[in-house]
Amino acid sequence: MSSADAASSDDAKLQSFLQWLQANGADLRGCTIRACGRKGFGVYSTAAETGAAETGATDGNHYSSYFLPQSKVLAADQTGCCAGVVMVVPLDLAVTPMRVLQDPLVGPRCRALFEEGGVDDRLLVMLFLMAERLRPSSLWKPYLDMLPGTFGSSVWFDDEELAELEGTTLHRATIMQKRSLQTLFDNKVKGLVEELLHVDDSGSSTEVQFEDFLWANSIFWTRALNIPLPHSYVFPGSLDEQQTTTAGSLGDSSLTTQQENDTAVKNTRGDENSESCTTESIWVEGLVPGIDFCNHNVKALATWEVDSVGNATGIPASMYLRLVGKSSVETGTEIYINYGNKGNEELLYLYGFVVDNNPDDYLMVHYPIEALRQVQSADIKMKLIEMQKAELRCLLPTSLLDSGFFGTSTSSGEDDNKKNASHFSSYSWSGQRKVPSYLHKNVFPQEFLSTLRTIAMQEYELEQVASLLGEVGSSEDTEPSDAEVRSAIWEVCGDHGALGLLVDLLRVKMAELEEGTGTEASDSQLLVKFDSSDPEDSLSASVEDNYKTKSKANSRSCIVYRRGQKQLTRLFLREAEHLLELSEDDQT
Repeated sequence: MSSADAASSDDAKLQSFLQWLQANGADLRGCTIRACGRKGFGVYSTAAETGAAETGATDGNHYSSYFLPQSKVLAADQTGCCAGVVMVVPLDLAVTPMRVLQDPLVGPRCRALFEEGGVDDRLLVMLFLMAERLRPSSLWKPYLDMLPGTFGSSVWFDDEELAELEGTTLHRATIMQKRSLQTLFDNKVKGLVEELLHVDDSGSSTEVQFEDFLWANSIFWTRALNIPLPHSYVFPGSLDEQQTTTAGSLGDSSLTTQQENDTAVKNTRGDENSESCTTESIWVEGLVPGIDFCNHNVKALATWEVDSVGNATGIPASMYLRLVGKSSVETGTEIYINYGNKGNEELLYLYGFVVDNNPDDYLMVHYPIEALRQVQSADIKMKLIEMQKAELRCLLPTSLLDSGFFGTSTSSGEDDNKKNASHFSSYSWSGQRKVPSYLHKNVFPQEFLSTLRTIAMQEYELEQVASLLGEVGSSEDTEPSDAEVRSAIWEVCGDHGALGLLVDLLRVKMAELEEGTGTEASDSQLLVKFDSSDPEDSLSASVEDNYKTKSKANSRSCIVYRRGQKQLTRLFLREAEHLLELSEDDQT
């Protein structure tokens, strides 16, 4: 397909989707959706009075309001009460677990699966997306046709692109996640989707592929919002006991994947944007057609909220997009929302993009559990770590460096000492171990340092810790508290062993990063080369050229991410090495 044909096809899909939105009660009052180059589609401001005209709908549009009662469709024509509202979408149009369970075609089977415990709420939505995308007669087709078919997130990388991440936490997490998804598809998802397709004859001959599951998984994680549904919407007062039980369990996801365990991933995007959380809300994850076309920017122009009774929009039980701090913006301005304060590791893992010089970037440092099992007295140390509620890994945000020895913090050491001394004031039971001189500049979390102190302990130190803990109570049923265990270990060990171990961990991390993909300096040179030879979006590019451009974009994202990891490792290593020197001075 030529670029002109592709553009024509995309425009036809867009117009069909805008008509579908309007037919089902959505109201684009001061915005429209249009193509925006490599980002796919975005939401752009329009003159507020053009509202319905911008949807591309005509008097003869052929999309029935299947998803909404006629009363709600009529209500969509009302003018909202709240200034700055640019888009309103009825909650009945959202793809939520509740919506799936109520679907007249696949709902009964999905309800049975859900109540049997065979699927959880997230997987339920993914199964529905897969089935509806593969069903030619799907009523959701105008929306599904608008969604991206592939992604720049790391689980979509080919072997060559994945090699760009060697040595990083993301490389390991991606490999494990792809294996996990493949196993889940083979053992459960494929059969369930085929069963849903056989509910009618329209999709019974369609073969379900792993890529379909990969697509649905990416659609959910990149577009789902955490929606605070009004209690009255979830429990309208006429539900029977079975429905109440089912709806009440929504949101308690039990789908545990490597996706959540191996990277610092927040559930879904959008929590930071919602201002409508109340005690009467029930949080449910779902897709909201229209609003989910907003792209990310830390300087967001808009936020989304839920209107329970219609006071803000004139449409009860709706979600609306509202401009932040202003009632209008210049026509043609892209309206962004903020997906949250996410580092490049999470952005690339889930969304397929990175932010240059990301202020929310972070470094993950962990002590491998396999290595812990091989240390001396491993069982005892693991028990002590558990008693302290300590962590085997920690996230080190870029912002921590501001208050370190080489940072830019303007607060005085005296102020920081007062702020942090309370953490150590009860640590020295004997009064012999003093608060460290470097306390006010120690940027590393105490929960992780507690773990490292425990791992670094020598046998004689273990005996001393056991003796101190033996002084806590006389009852055999009484265990020392987590604070008392931390106190005893710090009293005996101090920080020297922990900081030495931390320096070793950071040096190993840097060695792995550089062995995998070269130095920080070489990455910087590659970025200069990329940016000097990588033109802006080309509207005349062929499909093959677009594929190459996307591959180059993936490569650039990998370089930005891994360079950031090397930079953070270097800076935190410098802090740790300086702390180690100071701890040696304190000991002498």
